[in-house]
Amino acid sequence: MTPVRIALVDDHPVVLAGIRALLQGVPEVELVGEASTGATGLKAICDSSPDIAVIDLSLPDISGMELARQVSRQCPDVKIIALTVHEDRAYVHPVLEAGAKGYLLKRSAGDELLRAIRAVNQGDIYLDPAIAEKAAMNVPELALPGDSDGGELSRREEDVLKLVAQGFSNKQIAGQLEVSVKSVETYKARASEKKGLHSRADIVRYGIKQGWLAAPN
Repeated sequence: MTPVRIALVDDHPVVLAGIRALLQGVPEVELVGEASTGATGLKAICDSSPDIAVIDLSLPDISGMELARQVSRQCPDVKIIALTVHEDRAYVHPVLEAGAKGYLLKRSAGDELLRAIRAVNQGDIYLDPAIAEKAAMNVPELALPGDSDGGELSRREEDVLKLVAQGFSNKQIAGQLEVSVKSVETYKARASEKKGLHSRADIVRYGIKQGWLAAPN
């Protein structure tokens, strides 16, 4: 399998080192370029022609959003994942409009970066689960799991999955539905297997697809 080629642009050495350490242990990806400013980042990306560029939105010279625009114009074959501390949903649309295909929170990178890389590499749009839960917006290409034809959910399985997507713990769900925690775990496992959901992040995105998570007023 040909590895996914990745370039990183972030002005924080600790973040760069952490992501580098995460990616270097994964055979399916190859780190081909690094930079700490927008100007050097643009050159590194265009020179190395990665499959995906992971770009910090807060850079010391130009914004990551502007860098995304320049990469999209000059190196259109490179897919972009924006890496950010900004959890405000107002940032999401402008970043996607600038050319990014992924929006990942720095606090989630350890758990979600590889998932984001896989989704974007396959041509999907990836949103961090915390952002997706807040944004719940209509993006047709959004990578939403749940299309597996594993059968229809029972009413109880759907109830449990909906409450998981909304952020309730197994204990809270058991209390609401007046069943045991063990039953909640069983319903969640059955529903997840039917719909091809492998994590809470998948369940959140599936909940968005089903309209279970309304955008905040």
